[in-house]
Amino acid sequence: MSSSFLHFASITKKLWMALLGLFLMVFLVVHLGINLCLLLPDGGLWFNEAAHFMGTNYVVKVFEIVLFGGFIIHILLGIILQIKNWISRPVRYKIRNRTTTPFLSKYMIYTGGIILIFLIIHFMNFYFIKLGWVESPIPLPQGGEPDFYETARTLFRQPFYALLYMVLMVVLAFHLNHAFGAAFQTLGLEHKSYTPWIQGFGTVYSIVIPLGFFIIPLYFLIFRSAS
Repeated sequence: MSSSFLHFASITKKLWMALLGLFLMVFLVVHLGINLCLLLPDGGLWFNEAAHFMGTNYVVKVFEIVLFGGFIIHILLGIILQIKNWISRPVRYKIRNRTTTPFLSKYMIYTGGIILIFLIIHFMNFYFIKLGWVESPIPLPQGGEPDFYETARTLFRQPFYALLYMVLMVVLAFHLNHAFGAAFQTLGLEHKSYTPWIQGFGTVYSIVIPLGFFIIPLYFLIFRSAS
């Protein structure tokens, strides 16, 4: 197998990883919008309506398959590319030279692994309950459909789970901070005129989105703990 073919295959993996990463970032905006309904003073009406729609709409069900496929492929490509990088440099240099490689890029595989662990926990507590694979932490209401508002409130009122969730959102912020700019760089969308704007937007995105998720367990932990 020629080296040029291997190089092309590596570039293709990076392109797919960048595209899937941007796709998942768009999904995070939608997901955050739905989750922020948890903060509405309506007893979970809007959030449960949104959860019911997401669980019964056939278009959304097809999108869920695409989303899961995107997650899995993105994770696998990240692992493959990192292993290839480790293999290409099996021996660490005794003298570390200064490098222009961004600091966070060196730890993307680790922050990604932590996020993967969180996703597994998150799916077990919500999505797998909807599928009936995991028992609900609260009694099912009449009709058998899970009350995801009460599920979220129950989980976020537990200090360990709430604090774990918030710490993982900080990890997500670091992961997104590098991933946003790296994705555009991989796609070749670099120019001295608009690259600073892309980097600036990526920084804002990597703060605002995780912060939005961060305040949800904080809200239930502080303001709903006595209710």
